[in-house]
Amino acid sequence: MTGRFHGRRAIVTGASRGIGAAVARRLAAEGADVALVARTVEPAEALPGSLLETARQVEAHGRRAVLVVADLSDEADRARVVPEAVEGLGGGVDVLVNNAAAAIYEPLLQMSTKRRRILFELNLHAPSDLARDAAPAMVDRGEGWIVNVSSGAARSWAGPPYELGHLGSTIATYGASKAALNRITNGLAAELHGTGVRVNAVEPRAAVLSEGADALVGDALGADQVEPMEAMVEATVALCRCDEEVTGLQAVSLELLEEWGLEVHDLDGLPPGGAAPRESRDLAAER
Repeated sequence: MTGRFHGRRAIVTGASRGIGAAVARRLAAEGADVALVARTVEPAEALPGSLLETARQVEAHGRRAVLVVADLSDEADRARVVPEAVEGLGGGVDVLVNNAAAAIYEPLLQMSTKRRRILFELNLHAPSDLARDAAPAMVDRGEGWIVNVSSGAARSWAGPPYELGHLGSTIATYGASKAALNRITNGLAAELHGTGVRVNAVEPRAAVLSEGADALVGDALGADQVEPMEAMVEATVALCRCDEEVTGLQAVSLELLEEWGLEVHDLDGLPPGGAAPRESRDLAAER
């Protein structure tokens, strides 16, 4: 499997840690050069992971890592992302993974307008703008893949009575921003259908305990409520190389893997309990 992205160029947002860093590492393991986008090169606080660390993981696979430091909540700042990525990567991007997001959990009646705007700027407007900026070159080449990382919080609660979960109604505004992202994904897929550009969304079926999420909700979740990072990454990269007619999906990670019969590889693209196939090792050696 390693090598299926050989010669491809990708942008991954929110790439300093968590799902974004893991997806960037996996894409590089399979041959892609990757533009890594985050707000800072090194975290201001004592948080694990950094853009530099992700770049080292990409380069460990012999691939090019381009650092794009931008505040995606700022319209002018995010306008630099695709042009800087294209310049650094030496051409138009084939893959865009919109992973960066704001997760602000607060009761609806207490949330300020400013905070609500931040949620929609990062979770809706930023991925929409990056897709708008990246798509024309994909259309010109006749193929491309845009994957938006969504959330189960986008689904409305049934009720009354309402079973809100451990975060209660504090997750509603975040969920609304992800619901809007799902609708934009569907609309853009329809708009670009027939051009060779696929646009899909994927959400974890359970919590993916990245570094930041673990700090927020780790103690509140049982083992059956946690999804391996590798599974979420497997589903995401599968949508980065899907067939032309696979577009407009709002996929759930573990369900997609089961439906497509996909084996979960590690973040370096290796199958469970084994080395890469001979052909994959040869491709890596050529690079």
